[in-house]
Order: sequence, then structure tokens, then C-alpha cells
Amino acid sequence: MSLILSTLLGPLTPRAPGSLTPLAASPGPSEATAPTLDRAALAGFAADRLGFAFVGGYGAALTCLVPSIGARACLAATERGGAHPRAIMTTLGEADPTGARRLDGEKTWITLGTLATELLVVARLARPGVGEGRLEGRGSLRVVRLPAGREGITLSAGVATPFAPEVPHAEARFEGVRIAPDEVLEGDGYDDYLKPFRTIEDLHVLGAALGYLVRVAREYAWPRPFIEQALAALLTLRGLCALDPRAPQTHVVLGGALSLVRALVDDATPHWALAPADERERFARDRMLLDVAGRVRAARLEAAWGRLSGA
Repeated sequence: MSLILSTLLGPLTPRAPGSLTPLAASPGPSEATAPTLDRAALAGFAADRLGFAFVGGYGAALTCLVPSIGARACLAATERGGAHPRAIMTTLGEADPTGARRLDGEKTWITLGTLATELLVVARLARPGVGEGRLEGRGSLRVVRLPAGREGITLSAGVATPFAPEVPHAEARFEGVRIAPDEVLEGDGYDDYLKPFRTIEDLHVLGAALGYLVRVAREYAWPRPFIEQALAALLTLRGLCALDPRAPQTHVVLGGALSLVRALVDDATPHWALAPADERERFARDRMLLDVAGRVRAARLEAAWGRLSGA
């Protein structure tokens, strides 16, 4: 607790303008042992725009999901039909006599994929064995962790988005990529990775956005109540990170936290007049980042209430 509050409320040091490098790099010694939500908020506090705060939140979320992952790792899940389990057509073949498998398929949207040194690829078992799930069911999904530069992987830059265009995306093709037995992560690809990551990513990206907004508020002398409320929301997110990301209770409280952050962002609109025009205009352009997957979040919240009511 002391690191995050002492930094966000401590002396201001210059931010690195227009650079992804500090945010995609390995954390320093003090940050490396900090909770991942704190690391997300600190990355946002160091960023000069919301898009780069998002990068820090995304990286911290992946570390929360797979603690041993590298600083420049990316999740490769989305395909032409989306990221729903039924849309995952990338296949992980049967094990050969050495235990190795073959990875084949395509991914259409990998956040930061052009900068990746490691990939977490969600794939479907081509022929599930005993206890490995049914082919048509989500139990047949697995996650493989491998270097982005391995033979058989082709990464190509995706089209820039109208918001946060500085944050790159990539498409990927996997053609006969050899996967060693220890590169297939333990657990179910959906229940243990893809599904919880949606919640984990929301928490960490929101935390990074709040870290960024606290920095802006302090630097440009916004009203103190805004800073107080942003920090209170941030500590709520910190507490949520200790809960099961698959539990309906977590999703209900996260729904409330999302509403609080949206209200804070709306309430801050007149304060942006105190910020320089370039930063103000970037935020107006990029704030859509906070509303991406809004329908998915709404459905998740409705499902959580349904589970709690026994519906």
C-alpha cells in the first residue's frame, strides 16, 4: 500500500512523452514485488496518455494471470469469429512420440503483438483424449506459451484504431509450429485463462486509467475531491483483485466500480480545460478505450445477478 500511495501522492517527476518503452519494459525492483494492480496504476501514473496507461494495465493483467510471464507478452485469442470458445479454430494437434504437438491457425487481433517476445495462444485440441474435454465443448481449449519468434509463426501489423492509434496490434498465422509438452499450460483454456482474463484485464486497465487521471489531476491542479474519489475507486479495484475473477459477487462489485469510474470521467470534463490542448485532445480521442467490450461487461453483470438469484 505504501508504494502506490506514496508515489501517487508524492513529488511529481517528469513523464516520458510519447514513448511505449518505459511501459513495456520490465518493472524496477520495488515494482516487481508490488501487487499487479499497483503496477498497473503506477504505469498509468507514468504515462502521458491514456493509450500508454492501457499498455501498462494490460501487461500487469497478464502478469496477474500468469505470474512468470515476461514483460512483453501478449494473449492471442481473437479469431475471425471473435474470442468466444466456439470461435476458436486454431488447433493443437495430437502429441507425437516425443510429446510434442503442432499448432496451426490464425489470430486476427493481438494487442501489442508486433512488440511481443512471448505469446499465450488459445487453441483447440484437434482430438481431445480421455479427460481432455469434448471437441465441441469449451473444455477442449488449452493455452500454449511460446516465443513469438519461433519458426512457423508469422506476425503482421494490424490496422491502427481511431482511438489510441499509438498502441499497435497484430495478426498472426501459425503453420506447423512445434509445441513442447511443457509449453502447454496446466488447466482449461477457457475456465482458467480466457474467462478470468476478461475480468482481470478490466480491473488492471481501469487501475491504470485511474493512475493516469490522478497524475493529470495533480499536474494541472484539478479539484482535490476528484483526486480523493479516484484514489478511493483505485483501492476498491485493488481489493477486487484479491477475489475470484470468476465469482458472480466479484462481477457485481466490478459493475459498481465501472460505474464509479465512468462517473468520474464524466465529472472531469470541465477540468480538462486546465490541461494543455494536446493532452486534452488525446484523452477526448482515446476515452473510448474505457468503453470497449461494454456489451460483454453488461452481459457478464446480468449473468452474475442471475447466478446470485438462482435464475
